[in-house]
Amino acid sequence: MTPKFIVSTLSTAIALSLSANAFAKDATNEEKNFEQITVIGSQAAINDIPGSATFISDEELEKFEYTDISRVLSSVPGVYVQEEDGYGLRPNIGMRGTGTGRNDKISVMEDGVLAAPAPYSAPSAYYFPTMGRMESVEILKGAASVKYGPRTTGGVLNLVSRSLPTEGSTGLVNAELGSDGFYKGHAYFGKKKNNAAGLVEVFTYGADGFKDLPVGSDNTGFEKNDLLVKFGFDFGENEAHNLEMKVKYSDETSDETYMGLTQADYDESPYRRYAASQNDVMNTQHNAYQLNYAYRFGDGYEFLATAYLNDFHRNWYKASKVSESYLQQYSEFEANPTSEGIEGIGIKANNRDYQAKGIQSELHIPAGNHYLTVGVRYHEDEMDRFQWEDKYTLNQDLSMTLTSKGLPGSNSNRIDSAEATTLFVHDEWTMDALMVSAGLRYEDITINRQEWEKTDPKREGALKKDISNDTQILIPSLGATYTVNDSLTLLAGIQQGYAPAAPGNADQEEEESLNIEFGGRYNVAGFDGEVIAFFSDYDNMHGNCTASVGCNDDNIGDQYNYGEVEVSGFEFSAGRVFATNSASFPVRLTYTYTDSQFKNEFESDIWGSVSKGDAMPYVPENQLALSMGAQLSSFVFDTQVRYVSDAHADLSTDGLNAIDSRVVWDLAAKYLIDDYQKVYLTVDNLFDKTYVANRANGGIQPGKPRTLQLGYSYAF
Repeated sequence: MTPKFIVSTLSTAIALSLSANAFAKDATNEEKNFEQITVIGSQAAINDIPGSATFISDEELEKFEYTDISRVLSSVPGVYVQEEDGYGLRPNIGMRGTGTGRNDKISVMEDGVLAAPAPYSAPSAYYFPTMGRMESVEILKGAASVKYGPRTTGGVLNLVSRSLPTEGSTGLVNAELGSDGFYKGHAYFGKKKNNAAGLVEVFTYGADGFKDLPVGSDNTGFEKNDLLVKFGFDFGENEAHNLEMKVKYSDETSDETYMGLTQADYDESPYRRYAASQNDVMNTQHNAYQLNYAYRFGDGYEFLATAYLNDFHRNWYKASKVSESYLQQYSEFEANPTSEGIEGIGIKANNRDYQAKGIQSELHIPAGNHYLTVGVRYHEDEMDRFQWEDKYTLNQDLSMTLTSKGLPGSNSNRIDSAEATTLFVHDEWTMDALMVSAGLRYEDITINRQEWEKTDPKREGALKKDISNDTQILIPSLGATYTVNDSLTLLAGIQQGYAPAAPGNADQEEEESLNIEFGGRYNVAGFDGEVIAFFSDYDNMHGNCTASVGCNDDNIGDQYNYGEVEVSGFEFSAGRVFATNSASFPVRLTYTYTDSQFKNEFESDIWGSVSKGDAMPYVPENQLALSMGAQLSSFVFDTQVRYVSDAHADLSTDGLNAIDSRVVWDLAAKYLIDDYQKVYLTVDNLFDKTYVANRANGGIQPGKPRTLQLGYSYAF
């Protein structure tokens, strides 16, 4: 892969119509610039939220210059990340024991809009916004997350893109090179003049990869490019009206595979890849359009509205049979290749198109001691699954020859779609030191699946399946905070957790749970943090059948009902900045304990034989992260060490505790040339820890080894 390491020189932001500088009111009752519906808004707003909340600012993100969301979230209590490709291209994120597969149990948003390509009809879709261009990250769990939906058990992850400038000009040029051919180019320029503002941002990065193929280009990396454009203006009396348009384009080519290694091959060479995966490649394209309007009127009243459209295409061309028996065959052939080769290796074109569109609005009403929010959203999404499979022979020289080409639509030929109307009302009632937060969310969802015969690529014949299901659900939440004094705030919350049934759920049974949390936030002797206990009691938990969790190829897209599950645990964080006259030393510790148990017995296509009391796979019992830093005049050093205990890969004998416990260190060092420029060095996995990160497909996927990145940044 040849790096496209050219960053466009960005000049003059185009200040035309359309928006940006609305005013929103956060929990501190301060006015702030805003350009999208945010979840938290600022660090200061957290203290009044009746649930666990984390705000990661631009300053925090710059410490390690991470482009991998998995590393960004690794120090957030109550969040679990299952690694896959080592670069965070397709992360697997869960919260409070929900499971991690393809983020299908949490609500992921960008700028307050659902980011999944089809969040209702295909919750496990393989898209995630580019982390490296984000300005901040917000994580919200507990009762306060109910208003966002559609999944309310785990929580909300909101990625906030680059904001429009509030005055003058702002910009950045950032270049980075690193191990395994890694490169990054990032630049943006924004300007505000009079009542108009504009921003253009380019982000491109990639790598040759850290795994080794025995043949061909030995390329196991990726290239990804993002372009973001925003325009905005304020108008009306006192500029009370604000309008903003956001347009985003991204594309990706990644030579990634699900094909892992046998245990013996991993022990001998953990970063090896089998020759049968040499043609595996993912190609994607994403287009997003968003229009935000805000109107501030009266004494603190606000009306916010957003219209959005997301189009996503992806085709992951990859080996379709990657279970342990096939891996053993590939391994043995590479050790002793024969002239006959291996015939009939299927390479499937997992070709899919997604669209999500809708409009959402909120009205904020201050009413004495009450602050009322009323919201509505109408949303449509769909997944068009049109797949085929080609056949190859793996030759004696370990090259591959195409022997037959599949007919488009002959492997999968269906459309899953959804329509959803959402209403919610949320009230914050302040009574001196006590604030009570109550919410009610209503969802009316229609899910459809239309499937044609695999021999009918033009979709002219009768439908093989035509399934439709209507669901109405009312989801309440109640939370409270009590400020004991300036040093201690107590909190508690209770909510109904909910996730809609996907089209592939044969029983069309929703996921429902009761979720409780309680604890407090403190600021004592210079230390600040929180301690929160949580408990989730599922009446029914969903399991989504995807290739990423090793599901049978014929069942991909189905959804299973696991029945009763209990998850309990607690989250802890503590931080302090130790300072002298010439230096500062920030320290922060986070810890999560989780106990998860299935409460009934069943046979699972994903996890195997499940017994009562079994722990959920990929949910570690213990997670700990310690961050330490030092700023000494022009030199800045930061390090983060993470411990994750072992976890089940599945519930077979071989899968128990098969995900390694590990301790991984990251390091960052910066030299501040002046107020605008810096050079930096970052090291991921400083001590080159080798560990099993994933066994979802029967084979072993390793964690990323030690990598070094050297960069330069100029910001104004």
